[in-house]
Amino acid sequence: MALTGVLRPGFTQLRVLDMQASIEHYTKRIGFHQVTEGPDGRVYLKSADEFDHHSIVLRRADRAGVDITAFKVRQDSDLDAFAGRIADYGYPVDHVAAGDQPGLGRRIGFRIASGHRIELYAKADQSDPKPAQHNPDVWQVEPHGMRARRFDHSLLYGPNIEENLDFFVKVLDFECAERVDMPNGLLAIWLTAGMKAHDIAFVNHPEPDKLHHVAFELENWNDVGHAADVLTRYDISVDIGPTRHGITRGQTIYFFDPSGNRNEVFAGGYTYYPDLPTRTWDETQVGKGIFYYERAMNEAFLSVVS
Repeated sequence: MALTGVLRPGFTQLRVLDMQASIEHYTKRIGFHQVTEGPDGRVYLKSADEFDHHSIVLRRADRAGVDITAFKVRQDSDLDAFAGRIADYGYPVDHVAAGDQPGLGRRIGFRIASGHRIELYAKADQSDPKPAQHNPDVWQVEPHGMRARRFDHSLLYGPNIEENLDFFVKVLDFECAERVDMPNGLLAIWLTAGMKAHDIAFVNHPEPDKLHHVAFELENWNDVGHAADVLTRYDISVDIGPTRHGITRGQTIYFFDPSGNRNEVFAGGYTYYPDLPTRTWDETQVGKGIFYYERAMNEAFLSVVS
């Protein structure tokens, strides 16, 4: 499939309470690498399997959560086209100059109905470590920690997700791969820009601009088991898992960083094509949809956000 417009998740900027503990968590435990620290104290991380300059930004703050969820688009002219479409939809658009984050070109930003800030950008420098391009080995730098391969997706909590669905489909050209419908309305949506089961998801929640989790891709189910060993060895707080989702079919563990931001390691999931129908779940099977083996949701998963 020839991808145009929005390609994939680019980076997320997280608020953390203890920068050194957070760097250790995301580098030594999850398996990312520190690329650089900016003059304002923000720290930029990436996986050795990612080409672009960074995919995780850590910002020291007095409360945990997410500042930005950003997507990469195919080419610079897409930014102007999307800026017009977003403004026509009724959302104010602001412009972030190239170099605001090291290694990134200009960005456009806007706030969606659930209260979250979304950004789009086209240009990113490459940074080390990164995959080889000529006669490439499976890895150039030996994987460590949980062996995360990339920033995969975010799940965000907030109100008005019906409008989020309308906006992402009509304006950003995403598709809705799965959804949960309850008797009182839409509970959750899983949206994709390409061929993954999801690139971003939203759950209906009364408080705006909340983070449920950021997810990092692992290669396979064996790596999910290895991640569980890492979590136990270092006494990292676990929410649930290892287990599997019915929705997306991904294999998963949920756990918390030192600031209380929920993380997920995720493997598998089905391939999505834009001609496929949206898969739907209702209140009778939503527990099985979220946690396929347990067939029920735990209280922390429903209530704890940052």
